[in-house]
Amino acid sequence: MAPAPPLPTMRHSSAFLNPSSPAPPDDACATLALVVLNQRLPRFAPLLWSRAAVRVCADGGANRVFDGMPELLPGQDPGEVRARCVTSKPVTDDAYKPDVIKGDMDSIRPEVKEYYSNLGTKIVDESHDQDTTDLHKCVAFITQNPPVPDKSNQLCILVLGALGGRFDHEMGNINVLHLFPNIKIVLLSDDCLIFLLPRTHRHEIHIERSIEGPHCGLIPIGMPSTSTTTTGLRWNLYNASMSYGGLISTSNVLEEDKVTVTSDSDLIWTASLRD
Repeated sequence: MAPAPPLPTMRHSSAFLNPSSPAPPDDACATLALVVLNQRLPRFAPLLWSRAAVRVCADGGANRVFDGMPELLPGQDPGEVRARCVTSKPVTDDAYKPDVIKGDMDSIRPEVKEYYSNLGTKIVDESHDQDTTDLHKCVAFITQNPPVPDKSNQLCILVLGALGGRFDHEMGNINVLHLFPNIKIVLLSDDCLIFLLPRTHRHEIHIERSIEGPHCGLIPIGMPSTSTTTTGLRWNLYNASMSYGGLISTSNVLEEDKVTVTSDSDLIWTASLRD
């Protein structure tokens, strides 16, 4: 029997979190889209906002932008921060106006909705759909309307506010990673990042030492893994089996600037973020 062909390589990088970092390697997050959920904004929200080609607020995430961006820029007048987009055309990268607000509209405050609507933000009310989460709705919208159509295969969706708060919300957000396995989606908080490693690829994770680590983990959420192999970690796996009720790789440590992962199962990768 002929050997199985080698898996294609998928590259990952968190260079988008490094203010001084050049473009990420090869196809790793060449085009960024930003989704803001209804949790406290992380400290790096203004940086990611400036780097995103499109910004979508999931329902109450608009409240977080309205309230939270001025809090993250304490040296500036809150009104000027919110209205910055009005003073320049075309809208500049530091304009804190969402391109789209999408969801079931049960969390956004009426005055926030009116404020952004008056500035030209597109409001998409999907209150008729109670079978999908607001994050699911936003990811579907972005994939159907990619910010750079000819580079849709290099799209990376960054999600702020995906971690913390209610556990069922966190699990729902992780489920979205599995619902869109062919789209790079990164869940972010002040403390860590999470993304999916589809079993269809060999993965190269390029580590930004100044912002990531030292801790990391590989979690088989969805189905067990009977064979996972890694390099670049303090405690590497060699054709290891992982499952709930058995071994899972938590509190591992990043040892090298590049981590590789190959598995027969989809895995969740997580890494801690430095202060």
